[in-house]
Amino acid sequence: MDEFWQAATTFPTVLFTAALVVVAGFWLLVPMGAAGTDCFDADVDAGALGLGGVPVSVSASLLIALSWFGCLTGSVLLARAGWPAALVHLLGAALLCASLLGSWWATRALVRPLAKLFPDEPGPSLHDFVGSTCTIRTGRVDADFGQAEVAARDGSTAVVQVRRNDGGPLALGSTGLLYAYDDAGAFFWVAPFDDVLDPRG
Repeated sequence: MDEFWQAATTFPTVLFTAALVVVAGFWLLVPMGAAGTDCFDADVDAGALGLGGVPVSVSASLLIALSWFGCLTGSVLLARAGWPAALVHLLGAALLCASLLGSWWATRALVRPLAKLFPDEPGPSLHDFVGSTCTIRTGRVDADFGQAEVAARDGSTAVVQVRRNDGGPLALGSTGLLYAYDDAGAFFWVAPFDDVLDPRG
């Protein structure tokens, strides 16, 4: 036990030991509600490192734990080798880099199956269409009837129910503006739209 404690508290493993203590403290705070598993997702792009699909806290915890284990094992083996101290320190620096590289590779392999355990981001909502223009696809639009075609941000189109509570012209093929969504009736309130009034123009 003294051998492992010595390896865990000396270079290079001590760097990962300190990080592992922080990780353990973080995961103790999560059940208490003082921290969330997704609290770092907005600040770090784990996908750029090939570690996306799970919260950053999960991939970082795996990376640190695996690095610590690899470095600890390597440090124990170096200590048992009986080589000169200068050579052991030099190999310790190489072990630090090798542990990081090896744990990154292992973490990449582990997060792929783990990604299935975490829900995807919420899908698009009908409320996302509010403020969009649409093309009327029925001969009339009134308080009881009407349909229109609207384009989503990804380029796909959808046919939605539309209603209006005034008698202005809104014929087949004309452009309308979806300005509100009625959850109870599952339709959009629409108004005539003139391209001249479009600030993007």
